Amino acid sequence: MNKPYVVQAWKRDEGHGAHHGESGDAGPDILSPQENKQYKILIVDDEAVNRQLMHDLLVVEGYQTKEVIDGLEALQSASEYEPDLILLDVNMPGMDGFDVALKLKRNPATHHIPIIMVTGLSNRDDQMRGLGVGAEDYLAKPFDATELKIRVRNLLRMKSLHDFVKNHNRTLEHEVQQRTHELKESVIDSIHTLMRAAEYRDDKTGEHVQRISHYCKFLSGELGMGSDFCQTIFHASPMHDVGKIGIPDDILLKAGVLDTDEWVIMKTHTTIGANILASGTSPYMEMGRQIALNHHECWDGSGYPAGLRQEHIPLAARIMSICDVYDALRSKRPYKSAFDHNIAVDVITKGDGRTTPQHFDPSILAAFVKSAATFDEIYVSHID
Repeated sequence: MNKPYVVQAWKRDEGHGAHHGESGDAGPDILSPQENKQYKILIVDDEAVNRQLMHDLLVVEGYQTKEVIDGLEALQSASEYEPDLILLDVNMPGMDGFDVALKLKRNPATHHIPIIMVTGLSNRDDQMRGLGVGAEDYLAKPFDATELKIRVRNLLRMKSLHDFVKNHNRTLEHEVQQRTHELKESVIDSIHTLMRAAEYRDDKTGEHVQRISHYCKFLSGELGMGSDFCQTIFHASPMHDVGKIGIPDDILLKAGVLDTDEWVIMKTHTTIGANILASGTSPYMEMGRQIALNHHECWDGSGYPAGLRQEHIPLAARIMSICDVYDALRSKRPYKSAFDHNIAVDVITKGDGRTTPQHFDPSILAAFVKSAATFDEIYVSHID
């Protein structure tokens, strides 16, 4: 069935000498062809004469067009051609325009494309149905050429505004990501500065804190923690002993066993470290503060400074506890020689009078035992 458009004269009044392509009643604010040349319009109609008429009308306005004959081709072209606007007929064989519009609006890749339903169905129910499936506008046949141009222009301006906001948001998101990256790097730089300050107190601290980062990140992954947690503990864990900056050298570097008073002072490195990190607001500093304060707490409540028990101890500190003990056992200290891997594992899993398995979260201890060989690999690959 033929459905020819009746396109009225493009001139307001023959006596006024208006020329082909004049904006007519649309006024002087209609976009010029030069301004419109970037816009692409998809014309969907099964009648060749109708497609040609709309093509001719739009091309003279400077728009680019693509014409398709049915709903399936319209859906494919909407994704591939990426039009700025779709002129969509309703009465087409197979998939009608209402179904096409509904599918376009449900597709995240095409839902933002404005649609003008162009059809001979002019009753109010059909118009409401078209708008109900997501079409932005409705134009009944026969249509006035100027009216079509105005509706096209207005919807393209709306699309332009949408694109501007979208691009602006994308730009802002990029700037936020860039700023976030810069802030992250700044925090990490601060962490490294703190660690360098600690290294001046003990020339072995550098290797120790590097290994601690890798132990904690690996063990967190074995426990099923997400990538954000693993990355945060990687950067936060080296700050566990930053409070030792406040411990006098004669105690920190003492070759023999600490007496009671010295031990009281040594234990304050946990609260000193927490106080140093308390002013930080980043996730790294907050986790670092938790670890610094609580990494000597024990699962059975026998640790310090507060004697916390079980899950009252922050998870990051529980992970840090077993990593710190393992590396301390493997490392030479002023008061002890270095142990090999097997002895260190035996001390943690069986106890030696000073360290017992009850000091550690059972689930974390189990994960450590399961993956102890990787701890040895980390130690060997980061030894001086």
